[in-house]
Amino acid sequence: MEIMKRYYETLAATVISGLNKRQMEGYYCKTPKEAVELALSLLPKQPTVGFGGAMTLIQSGMLDALKADPSIRLLDREAVQSAEEKEDVCRSHFSADAYFMSSNAITADGELINIDGSGNRAAALIFGPKEVFILAGMNKIVPSVEEAVSRVRNTATPPNCIRLNKQTPCALTGACSNCLAPDCICNQIVITRRSGKKGRIKVLLIGGNLGF
Repeated sequence: MEIMKRYYETLAATVISGLNKRQMEGYYCKTPKEAVELALSLLPKQPTVGFGGAMTLIQSGMLDALKADPSIRLLDREAVQSAEEKEDVCRSHFSADAYFMSSNAITADGELINIDGSGNRAAALIFGPKEVFILAGMNKIVPSVEEAVSRVRNTATPPNCIRLNKQTPCALTGACSNCLAPDCICNQIVITRRSGKKGRIKVLLIGGNLGF
């Protein structure tokens, strides 16, 4: 365990260096609790906050913390019922002070790779919210963009499709078939190689395995 802790710290330092040169802010937190506390401390006062679907936000306790803070106006698509209402909430995220999400994969050189279904999460990452907070376990780090895309398709997407009850080939086989199925959630592939606005994207790396 001690060796893995040192490994995570060493690798995180490399990733953070890559993020910084790409105008993104990188942080390393040993535990999910540290990441949640840091993220809350970086928020402006009485912020309007949106979030994208991410197991990491649930597993880390970040989503519960956002919901429990009375000073935060949370734009929660899970709190509405109809598809139209959910879409309206997702659109409102573009004017939020902060947006929370994870990243499907991050290269050791600081590039973010995300594959999205409806595109709401990737769109908010690219433009709209004043700040974007990405929480990601060290299991999301890969050497290259090519390996990142492979990781998302073969490691992250199949369990996500099972979780979301999607009728896709990967939900049945556990492996990507590069499908065009009606339930496909691999519709947008977004590579963020640099933030156009310095410091807008903040990446909080967490020492451990979180999310898919």
